[in-house]
Amino acid sequence: MQYLLFADDFDLEGGLAALGGIFLLIVVVVVIALLIASNIRIVPQGSVYVVERLGAYNSTWQTGLHVKIPFIDRISKRVSIKEQVVDFDPQPVITKDNVTMQIDTVVFFQVTDAKLFAYGVERPISAIENLTATTLRNIIGDLELDQTLTSRDIINSKITAILDNATDKWGIKVNRVELKNIFPPREIQDAMERQMKAERERRESILRAEGEKRSQVLVAEGEKESSILRAEGAKHSQILKAEAEGQALVREAQGRAEAIMLVQRATADAIKLLNESSPSEKVLMLKSFESMERIADGKATKLIIPSEMQALGGLAASLKEMVQAQSGDKSN
Repeated sequence: MQYLLFADDFDLEGGLAALGGIFLLIVVVVVIALLIASNIRIVPQGSVYVVERLGAYNSTWQTGLHVKIPFIDRISKRVSIKEQVVDFDPQPVITKDNVTMQIDTVVFFQVTDAKLFAYGVERPISAIENLTATTLRNIIGDLELDQTLTSRDIINSKITAILDNATDKWGIKVNRVELKNIFPPREIQDAMERQMKAERERRESILRAEGEKRSQVLVAEGEKESSILRAEGAKHSQILKAEAEGQALVREAQGRAEAIMLVQRATADAIKLLNESSPSEKVLMLKSFESMERIADGKATKLIIPSEMQALGGLAASLKEMVQAQSGDKSN
């Protein structure tokens, strides 16, 4: 009986030990899984991680899945490799002609070497700001106020070149530097505003004068063209009138010529008919009398009688005798 009790106690203790071992194993597995999971890193796009091993630089993790050794590896810095923009506060600068003004700048930069960026300089952004202010003072110190206000592109290019060269050892690429605002002293701003106002008024006066002059020129040109058109109209009218009168005279002359032609044609036809009828001398003599009668009806003061008309007297006597003989026969 005692032996059985001892055996039961032994089985109970063994079961408890086994359960304890299983629990311990589970705990160890869970701890190992948590430890592994805590050391898995995923680097996102646009970023890199600087990893140290036992306090010294080991590697730079690019985009993707990475696992570090627990208690040995450490992510010392997470660096963005995207282009970044930093707007710095206005900095006081003095021009060559001793004018103090405030200028604020905007710097566009990008990290190209994460290791140099992490170990090259402490607080890189502050270093860039101080370097920008120093460079800006040096450049503006060689320029006068007017040059500063009108040479922004030149100033931007110079600052960009100097900063880009200086930040190479920090793993930084300066892409562009822009002067955002330039604030001259208040009295200079007032003077500049008055100057700009006077310049605008001067340009306005010039434009108004040019407009009036242009208007006068246009009016004069219009009057000139109008006079030319009126003269051309009058000239054209006279030409048309002369052409009309000339055409009327031509038509009148053509009418007279046609009338003369008709008279001549009628005369010719009459002579032709007369010739075809073979008239006697007495008939011809009678026609001569008719012609003399028409001549006598004219306004001529002198008449020239051809020599052939000398026998007119005898013809007249013969006609008289014929008339008397006819009269005697009628009386009988």
